[in-house]
Amino acid sequence: MIELLGRHRNRRPARWGVCVAAAALLGTVPFAGPALADDESEDSGSGSRSSKLAGPPANLVEGTPCTVGTVACVSISDHTAWLFDNGAIAYGPVDVATGGPGQETPVGEHLVQWKDKNHKSSEFKTPDGQPSPMPFSVFFADGGVAFHEGTLERRSAGCVRLEMEDAQHFYTFLQLGDKVQITN
Repeated sequence: MIELLGRHRNRRPARWGVCVAAAALLGTVPFAGPALADDESEDSGSGSRSSKLAGPPANLVEGTPCTVGTVACVSISDHTAWLFDNGAIAYGPVDVATGGPGQETPVGEHLVQWKDKNHKSSEFKTPDGQPSPMPFSVFFADGGVAFHEGTLERRSAGCVRLEMEDAQHFYTFLQLGDKVQITN
């Protein structure tokens, strides 16, 4: 089931209304996360995570290449990823596989757009011709780029592949609208 809205225990609710999410699910409108203004955050209450995309450069989370406002961080050069909560490492580092030449994982800041626990690729097939499984998919960039479970033995087609346990953790932890930062 595709998760477009929901709450996670002790975390803020997703920001978009049911009508927009339903329309996106039905394909009647394109679905994209909101861009936040410099002074806007997902939840102004204390102890909440921020998902800002704009504003002055922030401090880096200690021991990582990503900024404090980030929720998921990927270092392509180190083949590692982390999850942050309130500017501190909540999970990681974990090993990842990222895209190769011509199919690079997009560097920059992105927002979690949608999630699908049992996603199957419409682009890639298994040797027997079936759609390739992409369990625990968390989509964050145009072109179907996602965190998902998969082999770390070879480069991906742009996605960030994780071991099964790590993919499950990323899927559960990340919420719609959370900031994902991909660095070289």
